[in-house]
Amino acid sequence: MHLKVYDFKIMLEPDEESGGYVVTCPSLPGCYSQGNTVDEAMTNIKEAILLCLEDMESQNQEIHDSSKTLVADVVVTL
Repeated sequence: MHLKVYDFKIMLEPDEESGGYVVTCPSLPGCYSQGNTVDEAMTNIKEAILLCLEDMESQNQEIHDSSKTLVADVVVTL
């Protein structure tokens, strides 16, 4: 069996309303999770990503290779 490694970028943000962190995976629309700590949020998003990938495979959907996606900050002053 040939295993493929995927490298997904995620966004981790503090949850201002209820505390903890919200984490999303922009490459997989609708893939998000949360956690009380950064470590918990990271563990939870990994599980969410795996569930999304399993669902996509079961529906024969193509999984986009985001390993070449660049991440950068843009600072704007008003």
